Amino acid sequence: MRARGTAALTLGVAVALIAGATLGNGGANLMPLFVDDFSSRFALGDSGAGLVGATQLMATAIVTLRLAARAARPGRVRMARTGLAVGLAGFVGATAASDLPTLILANLVIGAGLGAVYAAATAAIAATDDADKASAATIAGTVAVTALLIMAVPAANRSVGEGTGFLVMALCCLLAWPLVGGLPDGPTTSGNSKAGAATAPPNATATPTWVLLGGIALLWAVTQGAWAYASVFGREHTGMSASAVSVVLAVSGVVALVGAVLGPAAARRFGRTRSLAAFITAQALSMAALVLTHDPVLFIVAAVLWQACQLAVLVQTLAAAALLDPSGRLVASLSGASALGTGIGPLAVGAVLDTAGAGVLGVLLALGTFVASLPPLRMTVASATADRAQQPEPEPEPEVEPAPAAKPG
Repeated sequence: MRARGTAALTLGVAVALIAGATLGNGGANLMPLFVDDFSSRFALGDSGAGLVGATQLMATAIVTLRLAARAARPGRVRMARTGLAVGLAGFVGATAASDLPTLILANLVIGAGLGAVYAAATAAIAATDDADKASAATIAGTVAVTALLIMAVPAANRSVGEGTGFLVMALCCLLAWPLVGGLPDGPTTSGNSKAGAATAPPNATATPTWVLLGGIALLWAVTQGAWAYASVFGREHTGMSASAVSVVLAVSGVVALVGAVLGPAAARRFGRTRSLAAFITAQALSMAALVLTHDPVLFIVAAVLWQACQLAVLVQTLAAAALLDPSGRLVASLSGASALGTGIGPLAVGAVLDTAGAGVLGVLLALGTFVASLPPLRMTVASATADRAQQPEPEPEPEVEPAPAAKPG
């Protein structure tokens, strides 16, 4: 199940993909830390700080979607580096901000810069010769580097001063500048594919439908929204301490890396559509269990299973999009849609939790996951057809002419 890419997945390419995806999605992954900083520095309430964070996330989503078509063409390195420069300026501005309007403007700049980086990096996954391995390596590396940033940003705020965590992110933009130079560009007619298949022409792109983008946005709104309140569920429903819940969530995030490995393996063994359906089902049920359970043991099991299945779903979705559209436009568009859902999810889940309670929320999260999964599952069916079309036809065996009969002596 290999994408029609042109670049071998070397260490340099993998590092470039990880650097771009980590920073491109850094706003979403580190937003709880940013919100804490907004609240303490500017004396904002939860809703006010959340709205400031939402401006950054929405800017990232919109720019990623707007640049998806541009990311399908050569010039991804320049796009990523431009985004890094813009993001760096935004992080410095957020550090120096002394009033709320400046802080909001800085977050809009951050979001715009990170959106450009995210579009370039995710589109580049489709330019590799093995989309499954590329997406798995990118996601696993992003999780690992993000875990380090989750420790580094608050440490800088505590040891140096409030707001300096943004300088850590600005430094990361500088460090990523040379690394993203390894991002591969779009496919050309080449024989580099490990599968030996002919690659697609550079201008072959697939326009994502609004149904598919909406499904991905809903899937990530459900996922990120539930994750934003996972600590609340653990403390209020199971009686676990805040520190114990933090440990559980941290461990589940690390163990979830298994999902990045299981995703491609399951796709090869059982088929992408069938295995993706199984992972989505397990994700929906474990998410509902985490929200509804009052048993600490079940909460721990549900958290680990949920996160592992989530990464498996993400790996398979990106790989299917890369296979279906080797230009990278589809991957970048889906990444923008997921960023949009990530920004909306916590606000929507919080509203449902306040008005209807955890019982209704658990049911809605499970149903939302199933409904949102239908367009991605349909996409995997199309990608399977594209995958079979790429496979080289076996060369016919040369015909052997029978030897002439011997003449009688």
